[in-house]
Amino acid sequence: MSDPLLGWFQSHQDQYISGEEISRELSISRTAVWKQINRLRKKGYQFEAVPKLGYRLIGKPTKLDESSIREHLKTSSFGQQMKLLERVDSTQNVALSWALEGAEEGAVVIAEEQGEGRGRRGRAWHSPAGKGIWMSLVLKPRIPLHFTPHLTLLTAVAICRAIKRIVSLPVGIKWPNDLLVDDRKVCGILLESQAEDERLLSVIAGVGISVNLEADDFPEELRQVVTSLRRESGQEVDRAALLAEVLFEWEQLYRLYEEQGFGPIRSLWEAQSITIGRALNVDTPFGQVSGVAQGLDESGALILLDADGCYKKVFSGDVQFST
Repeated sequence: MSDPLLGWFQSHQDQYISGEEISRELSISRTAVWKQINRLRKKGYQFEAVPKLGYRLIGKPTKLDESSIREHLKTSSFGQQMKLLERVDSTQNVALSWALEGAEEGAVVIAEEQGEGRGRRGRAWHSPAGKGIWMSLVLKPRIPLHFTPHLTLLTAVAICRAIKRIVSLPVGIKWPNDLLVDDRKVCGILLESQAEDERLLSVIAGVGISVNLEADDFPEELRQVVTSLRRESGQEVDRAALLAEVLFEWEQLYRLYEEQGFGPIRSLWEAQSITIGRALNVDTPFGQVSGVAQGLDESGALILLDADGCYKKVFSGDVQFST
């Protein structure tokens, strides 16, 4: 039903159309009109609503296209193989299938919208159309399987640096890989490994960046804990430019890691961290651990100093900042 409604607005450019008129023309209820306009808003269309005048279409979604991404792309391998899709269940699934079919390292799957985007621990990731960067990158690192947490931390550093280059915002990393602005999440990262007999075959690195979402694009239950680059900066962000910058930073740090190991990545992560020096409660598979974050060890584990003056290492878990 949203297509005829959109066509109605596009045939009445720059005009206010009352809900009553739309209802009559399309033979739907006034409530249905409101629902369909909200559906179009979620797809990136912008409407001005004025009492007694009605609705006016004032903006259309800006879609990613391969040519605009390649105009900004500065990499040698990351993103050179590209699949740009309208809507998928999850870019992770598409990228994994592509990797199994022989995709080269650096191949990337990008979607305008995900129906079943996922984050860590099986959580859903909100991925509306035309508003974010929803992508998965194929990696084929020549490292032992137990080193894969390094790649999660590396990815977080790359995206944090890229965002700061494109948008002037105080983005920081919450261990291990959430990117926050003012303690609200703006980016999530999920790495899934494929191995055989303890040999790492590939890693599918999924990234979700909330770029141009408005407050009402998020479910109500998320609005206090998540945000977007647009909400924080007050301006629309060029998604193609940001995506290309992310791939560039990612490739640069990945090559650095291949040449020099985890040491430089650990230093860069700690420099971008908003975790170090703060009191934390960490829910781990073995119970809650509390303490003040000190830094990372060589494996990427978080080092905490507890109230008894003892150092503890946390290898996985959900971090909550203590008040």
